[in-house]
Amino acid sequence: MKIFILDGYNLIFRSFYGMPDLKRGDGFPTGMLHGWVRTLWSLEDQFSPDRIVCAMDAGADEREALQEDYKANRSETPAELEQQIPWVERITPHMGIPLVSLPGCEADDVIGVLAEKFAARGDAVVIVSADKDLGQLVNASISQLYPPPTANPRLGWRMMNSEKITEKFGVRPDQIADYLALVGDSSDNIQGIPGVGPKTAAKWLNSYGNLQNILQNSGRLKPPRFQMIVSESNELLERNLQLTRLHLSLGVDLPESIAPDGRALIELMKELEMEKASRDAASRYGGVG
Repeated sequence: MKIFILDGYNLIFRSFYGMPDLKRGDGFPTGMLHGWVRTLWSLEDQFSPDRIVCAMDAGADEREALQEDYKANRSETPAELEQQIPWVERITPHMGIPLVSLPGCEADDVIGVLAEKFAARGDAVVIVSADKDLGQLVNASISQLYPPPTANPRLGWRMMNSEKITEKFGVRPDQIADYLALVGDSSDNIQGIPGVGPKTAAKWLNSYGNLQNILQNSGRLKPPRFQMIVSESNELLERNLQLTRLHLSLGVDLPESIAPDGRALIELMKELEMEKASRDAASRYGGVG
């Protein structure tokens, strides 16, 4: 089977910023919900997955224990977006897409566990997200599908296999966590080694294989100015690696398949005054249009 695993909040934010400021008659915002539904339908129509599941964030307890200001640089979620998220949780299961989360855990880790479990039973897995952390999961059975960029939607969906991940970052998928530990990840407020950019990190990883070997060979690194800096950054880099490496031992079960419920979905869409979407839903799933 071909299984698509959605990074829920990654697509929610893209739907919010990629859509106009649409509102219900009483002023309740609905733009993100329009974008969310259209995104899921676009995936179904363009790629015909056998199943779709959606992972949702439910905290970041372990990483926040390691770094108090983990993700602290992110701006507060806009109120208009916050209001719509509960409706995503109501609408999505009626589209036949189960939501999966684990208290205190990030969606990335849940996605990793689900992807490996589906792949282990022989499924072809596609992770739908622009999050570069998830590139570490890509292998012969798992691909990553980048959504169209909000700044340049004409690029469309981009399927990333192992070769394309390597082409993009200069390292293999299994080296992505080490790579991010070195260069940092501004989206998660992870500070890398000052002055170490993508090309330098990729060169070191291609020469030494992983972060541990780089630390053990810090006296040989080039440019030489980094030898002492890396040697003295052992603790920082090891902590960074705990932040960037996915936690794949979580107790997450594969969700049961659920059938779409066209009637219930249309009722919710009509409550939101999503008239065009409700007509399209009636055509796709049946029910009262």
